[in-house]
Amino acid sequence: ERRQYLIVDLSDSLALLKYMMNNDLALDRLFKALCDGHRRAMIDRLAAGPLSVSDLAAPLGISLPAVMQHLSVLEAAGLLHSEKRGRVRTCTLSPRAMTQAEVWISDRRRRVEGQLTSLQQYLEQSEKDEK
Repeated sequence: ERRQYLIVDLSDSLALLKYMMNNDLALDRLFKALCDGHRRAMIDRLAAGPLSVSDLAAPLGISLPAVMQHLSVLEAAGLLHSEKRGRVRTCTLSPRAMTQAEVWISDRRRRVEGQLTSLQQYLEQSEKDEK
């Protein structure tokens, strides 16, 4: 009896799977961060430039500890970074994380638009065929 063995190199597949899982986790964190209105308001204000934590907290009407929790979620998602100088912590927006969400959304939009274009072409052709 002769046995044959198939040798498979899974290193590339495992690397791809690991990349996809990490990328999914990053997107999950990003969208989780963006799902809260207070955090989106903070991002809107930071789009105009860096702000201190107290400046970010002022118009929100929530406690400073709550603001700090929101900031930690935003920072974990990569949407901002903060730096402490003396007694003041200043937050700055990090647009790179938003680019990841934009790419993800744009990819899905292109797919849907492609499907709609195909449907439109099909309907137009069906209409011509009926005439």
